[in-house]
Amino acid sequence: GRSPPPLAALSQVLRLESSRRTGVVFPLQKLARNVAPGFDTAQFRLFQPGLTALQRAEELFRSGRGHAIDYVSSAVRMDHAPPAALPEVCFVGRSNVGKSSLIRALFSLSPEVEVRVSKTPGHTKKMNFFKVGKYFTLVDMPGYGYRAPQDFVEMVEAYLQERHNLKRTFLLVDGVVGLQKTDHIAVEMLEEFGIPYVMVLTKIDRASRGLLLRNVLEIQEFVKEKTQGCFPQLFLVSSLEFSGVHLLRCFVAHVTGNLPVEAS
Repeated sequence: GRSPPPLAALSQVLRLESSRRTGVVFPLQKLARNVAPGFDTAQFRLFQPGLTALQRAEELFRSGRGHAIDYVSSAVRMDHAPPAALPEVCFVGRSNVGKSSLIRALFSLSPEVEVRVSKTPGHTKKMNFFKVGKYFTLVDMPGYGYRAPQDFVEMVEAYLQERHNLKRTFLLVDGVVGLQKTDHIAVEMLEEFGIPYVMVLTKIDRASRGLLLRNVLEIQEFVKEKTQGCFPQLFLVSSLEFSGVHLLRCFVAHVTGNLPVEAS
């Protein structure tokens, strides 16, 4: 099979010099160094696992003997979805936000897992279910907005309302352009259904530090003022450079009940 890309494994990240290591593992904390003096950065450090927790989470995302990570099935309707046996997380976002790329980065230590990444936005037309051993299921949802499948709203609303084993929804937002109108609609839906969710800013390698910081502060303010179900800390990721991917694996392991971490 394919070999994992550089920095996909924590052991490779630990060889980097200190500042770069922080940038890869805790990109939000590195960005926090650029805020004005006196600014409260507590929201940047709510989930701050130690090395042991990060390593344990990584093991969950690494397939091995007795621990298979598999694409299970796709569904366009809830009655086609696999049984709701394990804790579950789902990833939603605009069609061009880099959702499948991020899921592929999360599973990069198990290169045999097929996550289809398309050059054309809106490629994911179904809910795709991935089973991570006996621990949890990860669901790649169709993108909304441009080229969304016709029955997107029915499919996603039904899933969010009926999937009782859903532990957390990951709402992906483009780190370069920030919250868009369609993202606000997704937030309203999650808030209306009372679904706990977390915002993940993607493509952070494509944004200048100033632009990224501005988007982070604006979204953080929005989360604080306008949401109730959103975890107050944003997660920043680059599927290309693996920034934030290790931390996100850890958070997924934590919210699915597979990793007790003191910060929650």
